[in-house]
Parts: sequence; structure tokens; C-alpha cells
Amino acid sequence: MAALVLPSTTSCSTSSSSTFRSSYAISRCSLSPRSFVLAESRPRTCPLNGVRCELSESLNGKPCVPILNDGMLSKFLQSRQLENSVNRANTRLKIFSGTANPTLSQEIAWYMGLNLGEINIKRFADGEIYVQLQESVRGCDVYLVQPTCPPANENLMELLVMIDACRRASAKNITAVIPYFGYARADRKTHGRESIAAKLVANLITEAGADRVLACDLHSGQSMGYFDIPVDHVYCQPVILDYLASKTISFNDLVVVSPDVGGVARARAFAKKLSDAPLAIVDKRRHGHNVAEVMNLIGDVKGKVAVMVDDMIDTAVIILDVPVANRGYMIIIVSGKVIGLQNALKLFSNKLES
Repeated sequence: MAALVLPSTTSCSTSSSSTFRSSYAISRCSLSPRSFVLAESRPRTCPLNGVRCELSESLNGKPCVPILNDGMLSKFLQSRQLENSVNRANTRLKIFSGTANPTLSQEIAWYMGLNLGEINIKRFADGEIYVQLQESVRGCDVYLVQPTCPPANENLMELLVMIDACRRASAKNITAVIPYFGYARADRKTHGRESIAAKLVANLITEAGADRVLACDLHSGQSMGYFDIPVDHVYCQPVILDYLASKTISFNDLVVVSPDVGGVARARAFAKKLSDAPLAIVDKRRHGHNVAEVMNLIGDVKGKVAVMVDDMIDTAVIILDVPVANRGYMIIIVSGKVIGLQNALKLFSNKLES
């Protein structure tokens, strides 16, 4: 391969074309104000103000100049190119928030050292949702923070429209961050002619264009299998354990309570983190949706600190009845999601007053 060294425009001069001879294999060709210098094997130094181009084999007697690649750049240019690519990579992470919980989204962005992406979300007079991204996301890794908390249908549809907007804006990867995954309780058929809405919602999110889902404390682990895309299932357990560790509570006085039989595995795993604390189980009967009756309590919570662990608090009726009826010394209720927070606080106040 031959090399052609071109000086700056001030020192360029022309030369006769007869200097090129087919019998010579040109390895270094230096343009100078004086003349061409041909050297068959002896290398020459490149002028400081010159630009070196690599020439491939001649084609029909004419040299071919290929496109410059990284291997042809100097170390200085390669380092600058790497620095610029790193800087560009740092700006290719975008976080957008829906209207379900903008405060949470702002805290996430603050923790990451980023600003929330500009997005316009509004509703038409008939209730339709309109979403427009106010900045480019082409080639970016986009994270959409939108829990499907009440109103579940509104927030779920808003999430789907946001995903579609990012997909049509040529985002590289779209991750749906769903702290509360709605319809997770409809994960199986308990009666005939029922729908499995958790699978339906998973299909909607996948078909909308999401590449990954990040969910917190799913109602059941099998919900991850409903997605045809990767699912990152995170838990709030470390945060709760840090809170309990900050309290002056003897681990010998702790008892972990599962509010139902289905949550025994979750409560057992939590109890192991608390120096293998004893476990109590609530036996309840469901007479309908959000309607249940406590039948028995398996285990002893009298005079102990009862830590009730559940993935979701909806009405808080069952959680209130069990520890108070058995005269627990202290009640600590931990949950990844509290849906009816105002209703739960009102019930707590009324129960303590009575």
C-alpha cells in the first residue's frame, strides 16, 4: 500500500504528470514546493502541517483513496473521538414522566443527576389522550415512569400512548418503569369464564413497542412470564429492612405476619432477613372482591412486635383486624404499594380511637 502526504494549501505546488512511472512502486510521495521525491522503499517523514492519507492499490493506473477509519487516526484524534463519544453517550439516557406520579419521576431524575425530558400530555374534550415529545430521542435509551395506579385505565392508556410516541420517534430502547403494575391480581382463572387481564396488559405493553419493563413487587412472580420482553422485577424489601434496623426493636420480640396463605412465601423470605424471626399466618375467607373475613390466626403475636408484610394494601380492613384482635404490642405494616392511602389512614385513626 502506498501513502500520499499532502501539505497545507500554502505549500502546494504542481508537478508534471510524467514523473509518475508505472515501473515504480510508490510507497511515499511528498508534495513540496520543489518537486516530487520518489522512494521505492526508503520511508520519509510527514511534514508537521501535512495530512496523511493511505492509498490502496492503483486502479486503472490511478491511486484510490479509501475512507479514513479509526486505525488511521493519530492517538490525539482517537482520544478526542473517544471523549466525544463518551459525552454523547452520557446524554443518550432520557427519563420522561407521565401524569400518574410526577413527584416520583422527579426524584428519580434528581437521583440520577438528570433532568426530566420535556413532554406534552393533554386530554381532549372526549377524554382522548394526546402525547408529544418536546425533544429528540433518536437513538436514545428512554425510560418512561408511569405507574398504573388509580385511575388504572387512564394511566395505563397514557403509558401505551407514551411508548408509541417514543417508538415512532426512533428511540433506541424503551423501558417502561411501572412501580405499580395494574391488573396484576388477575393473573389466573379462579372461576369459569374469567379473563386473565395481567396477560392482556402484558401483551398491550409489548405490542405498543416497549423493549423492557421494570416493575416493583409484582403480585405474583408468574406475571413476569406473561411478557415476551425482559422484565426487571425489583423489591422494596431492602428499604423496609433498613427502616426496621433503624428502630430500637429487639429481634427476639419480632414476629412476621402474612395476611393470607398466598403471601406465606413472601413473609417467610422477609422473616429470614430479620434473624429468622417466627412467622404467623392469617386464615381468611373471601366473600367477594375487596370483601374478606378473618377466620383464624396461626401463630402467636401477643406481646410482640407484629410486622405484617404484603405486596399491596387496598382497603386495609383485614390488616387492621388481625393484630388488634390479638393485642399485639406494636404493629408495623409494610407494603410495597398502598392504593387507598387516605382510606387506610382514616381506618387506622378510627381503630385507634375505639
